Amino acid sequence: MRRAARWTGRGRATLTVVLAAASLIAGAQASQSPPASGLVGLETEVIMPGTPFPRFKVDAAWPQMPPDLMLGQVAGVAVDKDDDVWVVHRPHSLTPTDTGLAQSPPTAVCCKPAPTVVRFARDGRYLAGWGGPETGPVVDGVNQWPKSIHGVYVDANKTVWFGGNGDGDHAVLNFTADGKFIRSIGRREHTGGNEDRALLGNPADVYADNGQVLIADGYINKRVIRFNSADGGYTGSWGAYALPPAGPSREGNFDQSQATSTTDGGADPQSRSFGDIVHCVVPTGDGHVYVCDRRNNRAQLFRQASDGTLAFVRDIAIAPETGGTRTVTDIAVSPDGKYLYIADMMNGRIWILLRETHQVLAAIGRNGRQAGQFIWLHSIDIDSQGNLYVSEVNTGRRVQKLVFTGAE
Repeated sequence: MRRAARWTGRGRATLTVVLAAASLIAGAQASQSPPASGLVGLETEVIMPGTPFPRFKVDAAWPQMPPDLMLGQVAGVAVDKDDDVWVVHRPHSLTPTDTGLAQSPPTAVCCKPAPTVVRFARDGRYLAGWGGPETGPVVDGVNQWPKSIHGVYVDANKTVWFGGNGDGDHAVLNFTADGKFIRSIGRREHTGGNEDRALLGNPADVYADNGQVLIADGYINKRVIRFNSADGGYTGSWGAYALPPAGPSREGNFDQSQATSTTDGGADPQSRSFGDIVHCVVPTGDGHVYVCDRRNNRAQLFRQASDGTLAFVRDIAIAPETGGTRTVTDIAVSPDGKYLYIADMMNGRIWILLRETHQVLAAIGRNGRQAGQFIWLHSIDIDSQGNLYVSEVNTGRRVQKLVFTGAE
């Protein structure tokens, strides 16, 4: 309440009282009962009539944020082995009109940016948060914390991995569940192109389990790169079709205007090289790996050998004529392995595929700002019960829970 004490006058005294009440509510947050769910329908397009597919409703009451905190662009979502839901967001995407409580002196009764890394229970309770530049490791005098965080993965030991796509964000960082730095791959402000075996180029997504670290490397480079998790040693890198990474790296820094640029001539789902945003890398647990080639409106499926090498299996084109921000941004697999969920940024929907054949069965969601609608749909993940968690960036700035209600 030191900050509130700076306010004087009748109107400001009222604000002080409200701020005090907000602090008391926030302090009691952990003891509150889980919120009641508010299930509502979402738009569904049936593409294969007569074929069962997973159905969902949106829990409009999820998640339960502390009353004084706000999320910015939610750049990643991951579900850990205990079904806790982790999100990473971009506090810098919030403006002073969003975060009046954080101004000095405060200009409103709410809000402050939430910590960059936030953990929720499956039922939506806020469990913990940490992270920001003050927690970043310093290498040769340079703080490695990303300017614009991107992607998140929580491994079997419940340690947290993420990268970044801001200026100079060329490192993947790994922290304990409570925010203590463990290790890094790459170095901030250093990048060496698609052939470099140590440096990264705006890594977009990470997988770190089963003895390996796979990185979608990503916004500057155009490849998937693999490291040994024991010693961080390089063990291989691949471009489209499991060929050596091809094509030049992006010149200069990435900015959001390039996400909608048409200077690449538009999506090419048959391109022999990845487009200029390799957005996800998703092993399936049964020897396969999906990679999101977002700017080419496709996913590529690979088979991974015991030595970690990748072999191309097939292309999966999604709404191939789509322009703008394009389509394939993230992928999740149902707990039974039967269905594939592919997030489509430009069309604001999630495509449901039969994984055995990759036949498209249905699509859920649409562009919009209401529950079950999406603006700049960015990341998805799934829990052990088949519920989907969906994040949005740009002006979307939220995470939603889609509750699995059965296949019919």
